[in-house]
Parts: sequence; structure tokens; C-alpha cells
Amino acid sequence: MTHDEHIPSYSPGMSEDQAPSAIARVRADHTDGRTFIDSVVVEEPLQIRLRHGNGPDEALAVTMRTPGNDLELAAGFLLAEGVVTTPDQLREVIVCGDRTLTPRQRANTVVATIDAAGPTPQRLLERRFTMSSACGVCGSTQLDDLRARGITDVAPTPHTTATLAALPERIRDRQRIFARTGGLHAAALFDPGLELRWLREDVGRHNAVDKVVGAALMSGTIPLAGWTLVCSGRLGYEIVQKAIVAGISAVVAVSAPTSLALETARAFGLTVVAFARAGEGNRYH
Repeated sequence: MTHDEHIPSYSPGMSEDQAPSAIARVRADHTDGRTFIDSVVVEEPLQIRLRHGNGPDEALAVTMRTPGNDLELAAGFLLAEGVVTTPDQLREVIVCGDRTLTPRQRANTVVATIDAAGPTPQRLLERRFTMSSACGVCGSTQLDDLRARGITDVAPTPHTTATLAALPERIRDRQRIFARTGGLHAAALFDPGLELRWLREDVGRHNAVDKVVGAALMSGTIPLAGWTLVCSGRLGYEIVQKAIVAGISAVVAVSAPTSLALETARAFGLTVVAFARAGEGNRYH
């Protein structure tokens, strides 16, 4: 059962004090001479700040995302990057309360508080992150790094290729923002019994994955042994990495996989089904 959320709209040029939403209404002229109001997906920056216990906030990452489920996005990103490894290490994730910022700026900033007793991952001492909706550098970039973090092989999936390949059809009519804009990606998590538990949309495919994984983390469901992740678009390394860290057993994509995605999946026992359309697809070994 999924949690359907209200999708608000706003118009560009509204007061900066108004928080962003997922869909904007804009005027457009068609080649046939018509002028009409079109719905376009919103893209806004989100800053993720990190707080150790009662310490000060530190700027950690910035991503261009579609507003909505921002707390889950932050939680999923922290898990993917090894900042937290279990649900209990994440004390809370909240919208920024800094009153020196405008309401809209606060809505574009989240603060994650983690257990002060936990060690700070070395990568946080070496750099801060810039995430891109185009799936550029947004996390670990080497296979060995996952092993160094203690990430282990995932549990095998019991499901057949045909069963997994049919899952994208089950989320199409639930992609509410895509239906109105045609301009963003979706990620969905199915439990071991193939019940759809979470579906999220975002202009960045990796953001959509962080949102559903973050939802699982915040609900205490991690690790996700036996679960299946379904993604729109191509399947790159960064999505496979996020799935493995979360303990997911299978990933299904509607488009092509990359060589590094398959190499990484093979190394950790993750099942990959790609080109999943109309109940057919390729299962890679």
C-alpha cells in the first residue's frame, strides 16, 4: 500500500516566501498557434545539513531535486554514503528552522541529526558532496569502497525474470506527477511478497531511489533482504550501489544497464532485470 500525497502547484514569480512544490503552471505557445497553460516539473536546490548529536550544523550536500519527500531523500542519501548504517543511528531529519532564511529557503534545506557517538565516515572528512539530477558524481565511485565499508552480498531473489519484468507496469498509473508533466523519473520498492510499499518521483533518478530507500530507513525496515527496486530510465552504477547498500535483492529497470552497474551487481549477488517492458526483459548474469 502506497502513501499518495497531495501534489500542489505554483506559478513562477510567486513570492520567495512561498515554499516550492512539485508542479509549476506556465504559459506556452504551440506551433499550431494555440496558447495554453502547461504543467512542468519543478526543479529546485535542496541543501542537506548534518548535525552530530547536539553539535552545530554542517553543510553536507546539495542536489537539484523535485520538491517532495525531502526528508526521505536526505535519509536515503545518508545511508547510501555510509553516514548511517542502521535506522537507530539517524535521530531525526527535519526541515531547517533557521529564521535568518526566508520560508522558501528553509523549505529547500533539511537538517539530519545523527548519533554523536558514531564515527564520522572518512569520506566526510575528505570532501563534501554535490549531487546532480543528471546523475553525475553523487557518491562512491569505486567497487572496492563498498567492500571497505563492510557492505556484504545481498540475499538472492526468489522471483522469476517474467515476474520481475512485469513490475514496471504496476507503477505506471501511480506516477501522478509524471502523468501531468512527463518530465521526471520514478522509483518503487516492492516487499518480498511483491506488494508495492513506496513509490517516489523526482527529476533525478538517483534522488527518486534515495527517497524510497529513505522511506524504508525512516520506517526501520532496512536492510531490505528479498525486496525489489523498480526504476524508470537506464540503470547506472549509482543506483545499483544504493540498492546494494540497502540490502535490496533485485533491481528492475525499464531501460538499459551500464557495464559498471552490472559488474557491481554481479560482485554483490544483486539480480538485475533491464529493458523490462510489457512483461518482458533481460536478466543479466
